[in-house]
Amino acid sequence: MNSLYIAWRSGESAVGRWGPVGKLERVNHFFRFTYTKGARMLPGFTAFAGMNDLYEVYESETLFPLFANRLLAERRTEYPAFLEWGGFKRQSQPDPLAILGITEGRRFMDALEVFPCPAPDANGDYACTFFLHGVRHASANAQHEIAEMQSGATLILRPETENPHDAMAMAVFQADIQDGERLGFLPRFLARDARTLMSEKSAKIDFTVKRINLDAPLQQRVLCVLNCPWPAGFNPCQSEEYQPLLGTESALAA
Repeated sequence: MNSLYIAWRSGESAVGRWGPVGKLERVNHFFRFTYTKGARMLPGFTAFAGMNDLYEVYESETLFPLFANRLLAERRTEYPAFLEWGGFKRQSQPDPLAILGITEGRRFMDALEVFPCPAPDANGDYACTFFLHGVRHASANAQHEIAEMQSGATLILRPETENPHDAMAMAVFQADIQDGERLGFLPRFLARDARTLMSEKSAKIDFTVKRINLDAPLQQRVLCVLNCPWPAGFNPCQSEEYQPLLGTESALAA
């Protein structure tokens, strides 16, 4: 994983509008950060501290503090378990971008998340590993379902168009429990893709539990894997808000 997008929430409430505002990459031995057009499109967004120019390219030999502070420190006693929650080996030293790509750099009630743009895997398939969102809002019955689930359990998706907070929301349920409770939601950055994939008649979505982490915080409780054949002509992260701001100064001035 060599690049991640940075999403920001416009508005003070937890249900404000989210959108990409920047891109974090590893280029050779450097980390590089650039703003995207979403930084100009989302109402209220201001540049991050230490990266004040929206049209600048920022490079560093070490991970920028804004993102490094979203990683659990290796000296913490729970660090080995933290790696395991995300599907990494306890004694490994995974790339920080790989860790951020799984954990999304999430903090409770935060206005910033990071996410990878899906890309075809070695088999040419759409494949993503992620933590289930919204588990803290699940009912007591749903929490019990989660506690009883095993790795490999099959999950299903249901569009939740009437969701008052997000019309694109994709709710997640356990496949083999009739009238089961909603367990949570797909991450925002996957919801639109999932709707597109579900509309492909030839695309079979394989959606399963990879790990249940009963000793982890709720936001890292359920690690999932979604796999599906990559549809012809499918290109995620291509809308205007994902495009770089760099090089657009002259156009704006004109």
